[in-house]
Amino acid sequence: MRHGDKINNLSRTASHRKALLTNLAIELIAHKRIVTTLAKAKALRVFVEPIITKAKENTTHQRRVVFGYLQNKEAVKELFSTVADKVAGRPGGYTRIIKLGQRMGDNAETALIELVDFNEIYGKGKEEVKETAKKTRRSRAPKKAGADEAAETPSTEEKSAE
Repeated sequence: MRHGDKINNLSRTASHRKALLTNLAIELIAHKRIVTTLAKAKALRVFVEPIITKAKENTTHQRRVVFGYLQNKEAVKELFSTVADKVAGRPGGYTRIIKLGQRMGDNAETALIELVDFNEIYGKGKEEVKETAKKTRRSRAPKKAGADEAAETPSTEEKSAE
């Protein structure tokens, strides 16, 4: 029974799983998107998102902690320079998983996992929507009394016209 076991073992030993997730994380940081199986993509999301959060704080300690996970100087450099700059304002959710369907050979479900801020297709549409969307009222509270009085009293232009 696997009650309460939250880690996806991916049918691998702990050392093999750690090496697999490290290699997938390095490739994701280097290429910004990779295609893998759905189970590996979901496990990679859990592995890489805390690492990206650590990269937002560019200190020697955080670099050493991240290097402990990745063991690749180029990936750490890319993560702390390019990726951290793009995700600085984002509070989480740095990756997106898109299901692609079954693989021909073994019928495994494949998925594309990508870094959200590096996708130009979705990013442009989102900015356009923000510009055109009008602001809606959030509360149902009545309008202030001062606004009603200003509407009832005629302005100086109306007085001069009379």
